[in-house]
Amino acid sequence: MSSLISEDDLKHEAELVWLEDISCLDYVRQSLDRLPTRGGRPAYHRDGRMVGYATLGSEAKSSRASGTFRRRVFWLLPHDRDTEPDGLYAGSAPAEAVDPGSLKPRAKGRKTERSEGGPPSNAMQQLGITLPL
Repeated sequence: MSSLISEDDLKHEAELVWLEDISCLDYVRQSLDRLPTRGGRPAYHRDGRMVGYATLGSEAKSSRASGTFRRRVFWLLPHDRDTEPDGLYAGSAPAEAVDPGSLKPRAKGRKTERSEGGPPSNAMQQLGITLPL
């Protein structure tokens, strides 16, 4: 879950690699996965699809116990809002979801009105900003 990821977990991130255009996504799910390498596209073993992943700098150390690295992976499930706009998450978002526009290396991202499926704020309405829902 996003809330369980700390900034300290991300201190060795070098880059976020996106596998598709995230500008049209209201949210992405993020998790910290144990992976065998610092970089490169990781294997993906969930339902749905991987949307992106983080690469780590050379200073990142592997776990002594497992020899793996903790890296973020960004993903979506088949029933998420991008493929089922009127489905389960039409007006909400999963716990591990964050607005992809708020993500950058070493920063865990945040929930926004857009990611949560809520109505635009008064300020957004006054500026004429609309969110794709």
